[in-house]
Amino acid sequence: MEYNTSLPKMIIPEYGRNIQKMIGFAMTVKDREERNKVARAIIDVMGQLNPHLRDVTDFKHKLWDHIFIISDFKLDVDSPYPKPTAETFQTKPDRVAYPSNDIRYKHYGKTVERIIAKGKEYPAGAEKDALVEQIANLMKRSYLTWNRDSVNDEVILKQLEELSKGQLKLSDISLLRSTQTFVPRNNNTNNQGGGKKKNNNNGGKNNGHRHHKNNQNFKRKPF
Repeated sequence: MEYNTSLPKMIIPEYGRNIQKMIGFAMTVKDREERNKVARAIIDVMGQLNPHLRDVTDFKHKLWDHIFIISDFKLDVDSPYPKPTAETFQTKPDRVAYPSNDIRYKHYGKTVERIIAKGKEYPAGAEKDALVEQIANLMKRSYLTWNRDSVNDEVILKQLEELSKGQLKLSDISLLRSTQTFVPRNNNTNNQGGGKKKNNNNGGKNNGHRHHKNNQNFKRKPF
């Protein structure tokens, strides 16, 4: 009997040992044209074993790369794609630079700071005043997601002036919308109360009906 511990190590276990044996057989075929036919047949079988990969971009390209990897890059066939080498998979990917932009107020985020920077470029006028009003209300909404208990309009105006370095100022504090417009109302309480009240009324009607029936059966005794 053959035990997995005594068999060669599987390069890509997802394809199973039979695929690895088929690739090993393809390496022993001497005729190049026949070897190419065997390799293409193995590619078809590998695709059937992994149908979920068919939606992946360059599906066939990945299968050809895998067949070369399993053969330890020793399979000599004509691939429709550039043949990879062992060094290709040994090189480390380039380091991705992580954005290190400092955010003055985390609850506003970087987007608000970019909008403020863009608003500073607008010339003075009605359009800029309307933009400042929208920015201030956006800051207030963002502030409420961080602290729903209370929000001070003076704080919003102060931080807007700070982030814009004094170039954006809201002309009227009353332009900041009320916090009630930002918080959705819950109407379930009223519906539950109405249903409970309806049941109480039905109960009262039934009790009154029983009381009336008892009065009819009552006979008054003479003095």
